[in-house]
Amino acid sequence: MMTLQEIINSINSLSTEERDYLFEFLRKKKEESRGDHFWEGLQKFRKVIQSEGIIFTDQDFADLRDKSVGREIDL
Repeated sequence: MMTLQEIINSINSLSTEERDYLFEFLRKKKEESRGDHFWEGLQKFRKVIQSEGIIFTDQDFADLRDKSVGREIDL
């Protein structure tokens, strides 16, 4: 596995086009990790649900929650 410094050094050997692609890829990954596209993702999810004809009811979520009080604590 390459170290961070080795990766940084290897960037110099990339063509301008490859560097541009790499930086754009990293920028998109950073945005995704920050949740900048949450609303777009939610809308996409809703479109898939609608196009597939998937219908959720209250019964689908009836026993989903864990009703236990949690783990025991030793004092």
